[in-house]
Formats: sequence, structure tokens, C-alpha cells
Amino acid sequence: MKAKVGYQTTLRERAAVSGLGVHSAVPAQIVLQPADADSGIVFLRTGLPGGRERLLEARRSNVTHTSLCTVLGDASGASIGTVEHLLAALCGLQIDNALIEIDGPETPIMDGSAAAFVDAIDQVGVVQQSRARRYLKIMKPVRVERDGGYAELLPADQGFRLDVEIDFTSRAIGRQRRVFNVDPGTFRREIARARTFGFVSDVQKLWQAGFALGSSLENSVAIDGDEILNPEGLRYADEFVRHKALDAIGDLSLAGAPIVGLYRTYRPGHKLNAMALGALFKDRSAYAFVEASAKPLFPAPGVGRLPAAVAAYGPE
Repeated sequence: MKAKVGYQTTLRERAAVSGLGVHSAVPAQIVLQPADADSGIVFLRTGLPGGRERLLEARRSNVTHTSLCTVLGDASGASIGTVEHLLAALCGLQIDNALIEIDGPETPIMDGSAAAFVDAIDQVGVVQQSRARRYLKIMKPVRVERDGGYAELLPADQGFRLDVEIDFTSRAIGRQRRVFNVDPGTFRREIARARTFGFVSDVQKLWQAGFALGSSLENSVAIDGDEILNPEGLRYADEFVRHKALDAIGDLSLAGAPIVGLYRTYRPGHKLNAMALGALFKDRSAYAFVEASAKPLFPAPGVGRLPAAVAAYGPE
């Protein structure tokens, strides 16, 4: 059967992934399950005190923290940390509806990227549903600034485009920029395998604050001064900026619908990504929810004015 343009999707079957949380070091299993059309991405947090369970929708209104990772929670105290990589995998593969059961406080970090989640989804497959997909179309520019960085959402004719630039004093990273037209093929090849990273000089402070308790060379790129400590090196020459793009995709998926527009950011982070969505939704004239039509608002893989991935490095 020929696929219909712009229709919602869900998983064909359930898929399970387990591992440790990078900050809590607590083991958790996630079970990705098919969900009905129009249900969106919803977490079912199990294993709470007293055997309680809570449903948490993957929406910006449920974001409780953006320090080092993105955390979803509610007034009952139920929470799920480090959701951004899993959400990026679902968004990057254009999956609209899924129920995610998780029995611990933090999504497993796996290898520090979204690769394990993509593999789990690809193993069970994706099915098309009978309802048209709804998009969030950017109608006018919105910009926020923080600590020398900025983020802006801009209108685009079609698709979701990312323009991400980072700037670190460490020569191991330096200044890197990458532009992507985000579609499932590009996400798998260019973004999904990019790992999280951190500086050895920050680890002691993070441990004292109760973060990074599960961090290791197995799930992070570690930087000591100007040197990369991982014996295998990098997966991409510019893996750092690609990972920031991965985080942005996950964080922006909390808009509740695929974005049609350009997200341009310099020195991004979870807080800045959340601020951009907050500014967008404060201005009702800056966006519109539109339903897919015969003419796709999301281009097919490889279609668009930009090549799938364009490297643009700043001065050394």
C-alpha cells in the first residue's frame, strides 16, 4: 500500500530498552508501546512509592528542570529525568504516538546518544495511522538570549531545519556549526549517534551536587583540558555540535507537534531550548497549528533547499 502523505505514526510492536541513568546511576527499563492516533507521546512512570503510577505527557508544561538535562514531572512528585535523547529519537523518526513505560527516575543514558533507541524502534517497525498529522508552523520570528547565547525560531516554507553553533575555549571542541534538514534518514546518519560530553574539571562539582553519578567513558565523551580521553576517539569530527542538535530536537519535541520552521541557536542548552518554546507560546501570533495536506509540510528525505547536512566551522 502506498504511504499517505502527512499521516500519524506509531510503533508496530512494543520494544524494551534498559540501562543506568547518567545522573542518578539508578537502573531503569523503558518499554515503548504503540498508542492510538492523537494520543501523542506519554510516559507512564511506574515504581513510585506505594506502588503508585503516574502518566506524564511529553509537553513543555510538564518540564520541571533544565539543569544538565530535561526533566518532566508533576505536582505529585513523580518525575522522569534525561528524557531528551529518547524524545529526539521519536521526533527524528517522525513517530507521533507512543506510550513509554519507565520504572525508574531517569531514562537510561545507554551510550550517551540516541542510537540504542533508534535501533529498538527500527527492530519493531513503525505503522501509519488513519489520522492526519498536525504541525506547529512558525509564523514570525521569536528570539531569546541567555548567558551570551541565543535561540530563535523562524518561519520556513516546509520541514524542520536546525542551525546549531557551539563555542568552547577548549581546543578539543572550539567553535563548530552544523545545519540540518531534519528527516528520518538524516537523523539516523548524521545525528543519532552523537554522544553527550563533559569536562573532567566539572565532574567533582557535579558529584557533590548529586549529578553525573553514572557517567563514564562508556556513555560520555570526556574532555580534560584540550584532550579527549575516550580511547576510541570521536564518532564524527564535530560530534559535539551534532549532540547539541540531538538535544535540541528532543527538547523542541515538547512543543507537542512537529515544527515547521527553522531553529537557529548559538551556545544552546536545555534551558535555552525551553526558553525558546516558552517565548513562542507566549505570542499567539507567532505560531499556528496546521494539519497535513496533500502537499507535505515535511519534505521527504533528501528534499529541500539545503543538503541534508552542511558543515560550517567558525574561525579557530
